[in-house]
Amino acid sequence: MPTEERAKKIKVKAVIARYYRALLVYPWLLIFAIVGAAGLEASNVIAPLYMRQFINLLAGSEPSQALMVTLFSTLGIFALVNFISWIFQRVRMSAISLLESRVMRDLSNQAFAYMLGHSHDFFISNFAGTLTRRVNRYARAFEQVFDSFILTFFPTALFAIGTIIVLSLQSALLGVGLLVWTAGFFVLQVFMTRWRQVYKVIRSAEDSKVTGILSDTIGNQLTITLFASKGQEQRFFGDAIERWMQANLKSWNADNLIYSIQGIFAIVSEVGLLAAGVYLWSKGALTVGDFVLIQVYVLGLMNRIWDIGHTMRRLSDSMSDASEMVHIFETPHEIIDARAAKPLVVTAGSIDFKDVSFGFNESRSILSNLDLSIAPGEKVALVGPSGAGKSTITKLLLRLYDATAGTIRVDGQDISLVTQESLRSNISFVPQEPVLFHRTLRENISYGKPDASLEEVIEAAKKAHCHEFINALPDKYETYVGERGVKLSGGERQRVAIARAILKNAPVLVLDEATSSLDSESEALIQDALLVLMQGKTVIVIAHRLSTIMHMDRIVVIENGQIAAEGTHDGLLSEENSLYAKLWNIQAGGFMSDD
Repeated sequence: MPTEERAKKIKVKAVIARYYRALLVYPWLLIFAIVGAAGLEASNVIAPLYMRQFINLLAGSEPSQALMVTLFSTLGIFALVNFISWIFQRVRMSAISLLESRVMRDLSNQAFAYMLGHSHDFFISNFAGTLTRRVNRYARAFEQVFDSFILTFFPTALFAIGTIIVLSLQSALLGVGLLVWTAGFFVLQVFMTRWRQVYKVIRSAEDSKVTGILSDTIGNQLTITLFASKGQEQRFFGDAIERWMQANLKSWNADNLIYSIQGIFAIVSEVGLLAAGVYLWSKGALTVGDFVLIQVYVLGLMNRIWDIGHTMRRLSDSMSDASEMVHIFETPHEIIDARAAKPLVVTAGSIDFKDVSFGFNESRSILSNLDLSIAPGEKVALVGPSGAGKSTITKLLLRLYDATAGTIRVDGQDISLVTQESLRSNISFVPQEPVLFHRTLRENISYGKPDASLEEVIEAAKKAHCHEFINALPDKYETYVGERGVKLSGGERQRVAIARAILKNAPVLVLDEATSSLDSESEALIQDALLVLMQGKTVIVIAHRLSTIMHMDRIVVIENGQIAAEGTHDGLLSEENSLYAKLWNIQAGGFMSDD
């Protein structure tokens, strides 16, 4: 979506609604924050009245003992009001600190949980860095939004009402003048902030793009090095930074224009109000104390309303930041549990694909009316050319995507009617390129069984033949593997992934070319581990290296999204000119005949 179009879709109401619901979880903290703010502003309005009385006493009387008593009494009351103000300030800030920290925690958890609920396709279609930034900004923006209301807008409104009432009692002219000035300044702030908002949203969007590109580039540093494309990436990143800089410059220029207009308005308004005060004083309508009171109120109110401009601009930034996450909240999860979904119960492990079709869009069909039944405990290999649909079959089984037609059943249970968590808990998946967390080896191996003991982890590692290299590391099973497991070789990562599957011990096992990253020695070591892992399980193996699946119970040849042939290795080879025979001859027979 173009940044200009996104600028028109600022989710202000949606952001406020979500933040408001999060606040209502802690009603007493919210009440204390509001009472603290109200009490503080009431004190701020009342205190100058005693200052006026104090100055009037000084200006209109000769020193005497009675006057001294009255002065110190007035001063004592002034001090008491300010002390009460201090108490309300402490109440407000303590409540705000507790409230904001808890709500920000809750918002982070909500954003994280909803983000993870999106489908596999959602994550491969978005930059990881951009998504990370959206989650972080959403929670952090709440602090600015709530501070804007509880520390600026609400207190300013109370102070403005109080001062206008007090000055109106002194002079209707001053009261009306202050009301007009306050309303005019506020309307000007709102108008200019809305005008500037579009530039802030564009800047925020460009900033997110820069973050996404930076994250993507860092994650592919090795590819950049191997392709000697540092200059190309610098130009790509430089173009993004240039767009961000231009958006930033436009936003700053808008700020400078706003400050200039506000400054002129403030000067003219302040001089006008003070001139009116001088006129009234000259007519005897105001005392010296009244004049000081006007000064205190006008300057205090001016500073607050001036601060409203800064706050509204910061608020618009926060709204823009939070809106990016709200867009994700308002994007429905692509794969959802049925309303009455029940946990999957696997007792045998049969798998049935019935008339299953799938395509990413109408013009790109992957599977077409696929029928495939796998008996409990059967070991089935899926082979075929790239793009035939082998991996899609396993992704549909795991509900990374939903079939566009047909049904998939496990032990007779339609997987679209069971919970996703229970479905995936009953399937161990070892991908072609396993990705590990930047956590310890123990945590990575026990990921499918978090409560596993160290002894269980070691036993699984031994079966996967990775105990030896782990034990040779200085920190052994407490060794951190680096982001995405980069500190380990491809073969080591694959063996850790297999150990993870062994420990999970799910009744259904899916291997997506699980030995492809292994060298010959590692592959030999792992074959017996896979045989142990497959015992008593229903197994689906995606294989390109046909030598690894010769002894499977059944081999299913997939071509153009349909089953082209199926049978044992020997049976398929006996069919002349079959696709399987061609694939075998390319990989093995061809090399043998050359000898």
